[in-house]
Amino acid sequence: MNWAERAATVRFDGRSLIDGERRDALGGECFDKHSPIDGRLLGPVVRGQAADIDTAVRSARAAFDDGRWARQAPAARKKVLQRFAELILAAKDELALLETLDMGKPIGHALAVDVPATARAIAWYAEAIDKVYDEIAPTGPQALALITREPMGVVGVIVPWNYPMIMAAWKLGPALATGNSVVLKPSEKSPYTAMRLAELALQAGLPPGVLNVVPGYGHEAGEALALHMDVDAVGFTGSTRVGRKMLEYAGRSNLKRVYNELGGKSAFVVFPDVADVGRAARTLAGSIFFNQGESCNAPSRVLVHESIADDFVKTVAAEAPAWQPGHPLDAATQMGALVDEGQLRTVLGYIEAGHAEGARLVTGGQQARAETGGYYVQPTVFDGVANGMKIAREEIFGPVVSVIRFRDEAEAIALANDSAYGLQASVWSDNVHRAHRVARALRAGTVHVNQYDEDDITVPFGGYKQSGNGRDKSLHALDKYTELKTTWLRIDP
Repeated sequence: MNWAERAATVRFDGRSLIDGERRDALGGECFDKHSPIDGRLLGPVVRGQAADIDTAVRSARAAFDDGRWARQAPAARKKVLQRFAELILAAKDELALLETLDMGKPIGHALAVDVPATARAIAWYAEAIDKVYDEIAPTGPQALALITREPMGVVGVIVPWNYPMIMAAWKLGPALATGNSVVLKPSEKSPYTAMRLAELALQAGLPPGVLNVVPGYGHEAGEALALHMDVDAVGFTGSTRVGRKMLEYAGRSNLKRVYNELGGKSAFVVFPDVADVGRAARTLAGSIFFNQGESCNAPSRVLVHESIADDFVKTVAAEAPAWQPGHPLDAATQMGALVDEGQLRTVLGYIEAGHAEGARLVTGGQQARAETGGYYVQPTVFDGVANGMKIAREEIFGPVVSVIRFRDEAEAIALANDSAYGLQASVWSDNVHRAHRVARALRAGTVHVNQYDEDDITVPFGGYKQSGNGRDKSLHALDKYTELKTTWLRIDP
């Protein structure tokens, strides 16, 4: 397929979807959305305000209260979500192209990763609907205590711009499967696929009002959603800075549940007893440069034993040419554009900070493809990084890796855990005892052993410390969108 030709025919509809209908903002406000590929104008997008959020929440509440979705039999909800997943796959070319034009990732990755993972999440939670049983407590012969799951009610979902479809599906799947109504606020940097997904959900048979989408800025639409007194829970993925605000908004409003999946500075720990140092280095390159480094779980902090560090760094640097930024609509491109000019400036600012603090630039470090009008950065490797440097402490969200050398296992563990974050980590060692010992010692939600970022919807995703609370994916995600009710019946002897 000629993706550039296909891109010229794409229809961009930036209106909200509320109560089953596309709508302009009540106040008529819009903002222009430009593609990070080349700066082209994609179209106007609704700039949702508090009034638009309130309309969407009232629609969701009415849908929940009248039971048009929440009181459907589990088997009926299952069929709708299964059909939803099928329609996502049927629209894979359209959705992948929207995602690429909107946030700059390579079209090949959008097709091979983002669309299938989105459909898989919806389909998996569809299957889970009638597989989760309630409980009877062991109270004794004179009582019957039922423990049942009930939907929360109205759930606000706020998702980031780096994986717009996948992050939405990780929350929509369990929230809808358990019978909730949802108001989704996509990032203003990548709004289009969220609204198209909502249209596909309606086509699959999801009743109007059950899923509403209002685009807009975080400090306007997102804040209004998190502060709304009739929203029962918020599922948020984004920065730790905004995650703190989500907790604040809950305290200022109705003490709604807040589930934050936040940032990361994941440690990639390589010991000298790993048999294939080259494979570890190649895995690191593929993980940190994938999605332009715009991944919360990216292994941006690499801890390598001093005896193998030189070879490791050389191999990572040798991988960089394969990850040089290309046109995102070229099927051969492995790394695309950063999401916007602001993110480009942020990443270049961290590279400058690395220079200023004395880290040694091994490769990259420059803006690329500036003549296109898009936002591209070369794959960048710093060596000689100290764990106290800014590039080792803060989340960069770009294709920049910091190599830190260690002397022994105890130092490696101490360095890895010396971070405000605890999302993911990786241990590379062919000593099974060391691998288990270090994995247990690392304070992270997921610890990979001799690989990185292998994944499945069946396992939970989330972190320790300032990487958030609660878990996306797996059956554990159902806990975020349900209340537990005890019904106590006395049985006369």
